[in-house]
Amino acid sequence: MQILVIEDSDSIAAMITALVSGRGHEVRGAASGAQGLEAAASFAPDIILIDWALGGAISGPETCARLRREASTRETPFLVFGDTDEEAKRQAIDAGALAYYTKPWSALALLKEIESVRRRSSGRIRLR
Repeated sequence: MQILVIEDSDSIAAMITALVSGRGHEVRGAASGAQGLEAAASFAPDIILIDWALGGAISGPETCARLRREASTRETPFLVFGDTDEEAKRQAIDAGALAYYTKPWSALALLKEIESVRRRSSGRIRLR
C-alpha cells in the first residue's frame, strides 16, 4: 500500500515511517499541510495518516477538508493522530477519519487499522 504521513514532528514522522515501511508499505512523508496536499496529488496514497494538530499555514483539520474536496483523495481513508481533547476527536471523526489515535498511540492498533484498510480495499480498482 502507498501511505502518506503528514506530520510536522520529525521524530514522530520517522517512527511512523519506520513502523509501516517495515511492513512492506511504500511511505511518503510531508512536514506540513501544504506539502501533504502536494504529495497526495502526486503520490496517490491508499491511506493518509495525519497529525490533527499540524502546525503551519494549513492546519490538520483544513488539510483534511481540502483532501476531501479533491477528486483524487475524496475517498482515500485517513487516520488521525492528536491529543486527548475529546472535541478534537469528535471533529476528526465528523470530518471522515476512520480512527483517532491519542498520543502516545499504540503501534499495534495502528498496524491493525492499516491492515483492515488494506483488506477492505483489496480487489478494488482505484481510478487515478
